[in-house]
Amino acid sequence: MPRKQRVWYPGAVLHIANRGNRKLPIFHDEKDYMQFLQLMETARRRHPFYLHAYCLMSNHYHLLLEAIDDSPAHAMHFLNVSYAKYYNDRYMQSGHVFQGRYYSKVAPAIDYILDASKYIHLNPVEAGIIGNPADYQWSSCAAYIYHTENPHITTSTVLSYFPKPPSYHYQKFLHSDRPSKFQDLVFPVVQYNNKI
Repeated sequence: MPRKQRVWYPGAVLHIANRGNRKLPIFHDEKDYMQFLQLMETARRRHPFYLHAYCLMSNHYHLLLEAIDDSPAHAMHFLNVSYAKYYNDRYMQSGHVFQGRYYSKVAPAIDYILDASKYIHLNPVEAGIIGNPADYQWSSCAAYIYHTENPHITTSTVLSYFPKPPSYHYQKFLHSDRPSKFQDLVFPVVQYNNKI
């Protein structure tokens, strides 16, 4: 039976996530995180997209990306296959690195996009790794809150929906009690014993 085709169109914003096979770690140290980000940039050069948010956790990752003229499936195929090859070579393993097909959902409206960015940036807080999401090294949150230079993302789209100063209001939004639309997400928050 053929796989269900991914939904996308030029300008579509998608929340994408994937996790390690058997929920095992896919990132062990700084080299792994940096390799993934480097491969993501190669994927973007080959199959252009805008990246609005990301968070790399020890056993999974989240991306909030906007399609331009090419299906994000091409970029994601390159990223996942290339990272799996790197991982298996580095750790002298074989077989699947990722659990399976990545999760992908088109954000139907701006409130979903804002909630997706909030969900993504709060992942390390909800997992008990860190108290302030902007202090987590492997996410895009610092670019939103501290204006830290981050070549991987563009903050202008998300911040354009907040009054001035947008970074201040985005930070308040992150800490608000606004209900999440992600109760049914395939990756429930888990507590990590190994702090990153």
